[in-house]
Amino acid sequence: MSTAHPPKLRFFSNPRSRARMVHWMLQECGADYELVNQEFGPEMKTPEFLAINPMGKVPALQHGDAVITETGAILAYLAELFPDKQLAPAIASPERASYFRWLFFVAGPVEAATTAKNEGWLKLQTHQQAMSAGFGHFEDVVNTLQHAVSGKRYVCGDHFTAADLYLASYIGWSMMDGSLPKLPEFEAYATPLLQRPASARADEIDGDMQAAAMAPII
Repeated sequence: MSTAHPPKLRFFSNPRSRARMVHWMLQECGADYELVNQEFGPEMKTPEFLAINPMGKVPALQHGDAVITETGAILAYLAELFPDKQLAPAIASPERASYFRWLFFVAGPVEAATTAKNEGWLKLQTHQQAMSAGFGHFEDVVNTLQHAVSGKRYVCGDHFTAADLYLASYIGWSMMDGSLPKLPEFEAYATPLLQRPASARADEIDGDMQAAAMAPII
């Protein structure tokens, strides 16, 4: 019988980035991980880090010889890596279909639409451009999200999954920065999920790391 230890997870993060979602997921999984803080700027463009992620961005996760980037992909990977936590619905179940639908909806249309809103690009969008854009019209994204979470505690069956983590994180963040409206349906869905103990633990660690990075050097 093999006594080899499984490879440890190395989590490349910055507390002022989307990596906070992955940090919450790691806490939900009860994962043993090494937290590697990457400062914005030259530190993310070193040859060493570009070998991990050629985009020079966080989050990134290293698991032995495997490297996973992109927030949604990391969440899905961790859900599969810790099946006992039941953070992904059973294979071939109807809930599994919804799970992948909403993971990719956040990574695609929601991410693109909220970025366009923040940068002012929507003011320049023509009907033809909306037809070509993956997210279509901004209002379509908002209405689809509103329908997905309205009256629901979870979007994929009767328990919390990585899709809920991604949706709640993005809805909460986007309402805060103004890129999504503060609709009652959004607040009723996201607020209790963002208060989960694992989210609070990740926020505490990230807060300490951010404070340390901003502390003056004496």
